[in-house]
Amino acid sequence: MGDSAHSLETVPVPFSMLRIAYVCEFLLALLTISVAWGQMGGQDHLDLMPWYDKFVLMFALALTIVLATVAAVSRERAWNGTAIVCVILALLLMCVMGAVTYYYHLHEEDEQGTENTAGVALTATQVAARLRT
Repeated sequence: MGDSAHSLETVPVPFSMLRIAYVCEFLLALLTISVAWGQMGGQDHLDLMPWYDKFVLMFALALTIVLATVAAVSRERAWNGTAIVCVILALLLMCVMGAVTYYYHLHEEDEQGTENTAGVALTATQVAARLRT
């Protein structure tokens, strides 16, 4: 039993390597959140949203994911209080993302109705006039 206990000891990782790993995790989380949100919520609804809504929500969720990882790695028990709070916060952020997507889904017709279609009709009239001559 004594030998197996020694084989389970963790090797300390330099903090600079952990920083690089956390930055990579953050960037991967941003990419994953962006793709998943577009697939689940519909890219058309995301296109209607202002960029700062998407940026703030994706940035906050990616940061929360990294903070949950830091909390799980830095303590002896992975499911500690800080990690659980980060997971709950991440779930709340995902609910907010769903609510914002649903809001833009409901107001999709309002946004499309405000487009200026006069230019398209004028262009079609000009093309018809040119075809006649």
